[in-house]
Amino acid sequence: MSAYIHHISTLAAPFSYQQDTVRERMMGWTSDERHRRLLSALYKRSGIETRHSVLESFFETGGHGLFQPNGDNRPGNPGTAERNARYASASREMSEQVARRALQDSGFTAREVTHVIYVTCTGFVNPGPELHLVEALGMDPGVERYTLGFMGCYAAFPALRMASQFCKAREDAVVLVVCLELCTLHLQLEDKPDVMLANSLFADGAAAAVVSARTPAVDRPAYRLDGFISELVPSGASHMAWDIGNHGFEIKLSSYVPEILGGEMETLMARVLDKQGCSPEDITEWAVHPGGRAILDKVQQGLRLPETALASSRRVLRTHGNMSSATVLFVLRDLLDTTAPKEGATCAMAFGPGLTVEVALLKRVGCKPRLRGMEITALQTLHETASNG
Repeated sequence: MSAYIHHISTLAAPFSYQQDTVRERMMGWTSDERHRRLLSALYKRSGIETRHSVLESFFETGGHGLFQPNGDNRPGNPGTAERNARYASASREMSEQVARRALQDSGFTAREVTHVIYVTCTGFVNPGPELHLVEALGMDPGVERYTLGFMGCYAAFPALRMASQFCKAREDAVVLVVCLELCTLHLQLEDKPDVMLANSLFADGAAAAVVSARTPAVDRPAYRLDGFISELVPSGASHMAWDIGNHGFEIKLSSYVPEILGGEMETLMARVLDKQGCSPEDITEWAVHPGGRAILDKVQQGLRLPETALASSRRVLRTHGNMSSATVLFVLRDLLDTTAPKEGATCAMAFGPGLTVEVALLKRVGCKPRLRGMEITALQTLHETASNG
């Protein structure tokens, strides 16, 4: 019995920031010319144009701002409790919005949901958003609830794997997966290269997927979940980490991560395909987590992919930045919206502390309504025009 992703909904945080504007703000917060040059280079090379946040302004004053300027006009450094309180309030509203939309567009009702899997690494509260979803959407009070916490950017894959297992074990299972990350709450203003790199990449967003063993309608684009593989790159273990500090969650993100991943990618994918009984020719579509432009470049080079293979990943990076676990679901949604179904498999992957590499093999099923081909062509033309303009 197969499990299917019937629908993916995505939601950016409410406040949009141009990357150039953020760069100028960050440069204004340091007087060290070396740091200013590094910041300028990091932001210009990021591949990001726009990011979103639940924070209306990083310069808020009047007692309501999370990063209120202190005496020397530098932003304050709020404690972990204050940052987490913002997460507790914002996560409920965003998770409800994206989950409600996913259910409405999937054709399932809230009362049909049997399991809720909530994924986050940017805040914790109990009772949490997963219980709020049950009550706000009118699910059965007996729905099974799970939280996958603090895993990082690859956590959508363990969640989808769990959902697939639930559906295969129980024929009537309907699993709601919600990934919600509010990375900007953990902005750090230390003059360390890895902190400055992280500040140039991360953003806020949410995505929800509805998974069931029920065969999708032929006019609904969906994914069949065919396999999951977990891999480790031990040489990268010290280059990426996520810790809880006194002033928010603290990331360690070495600039060597792209090189490490790129160097291991061909061998790693050979193991993945061997485990699944596939050949490289079976993969016709890629959904790679856009951890940053350098990561996408090195993965593309390591796998010898054509320039267009990671178009959806690059588009999500450009318009949203890195939203941790939610990001790869944005990429899968973008593929459904902008490309025609292909005969082969879709290979999705993401990376996180460990150095962990999670891979999923999916198959596009269903199709869009009539004239979808013309819609796709028009969308691709618009994207190309926007990219070239």
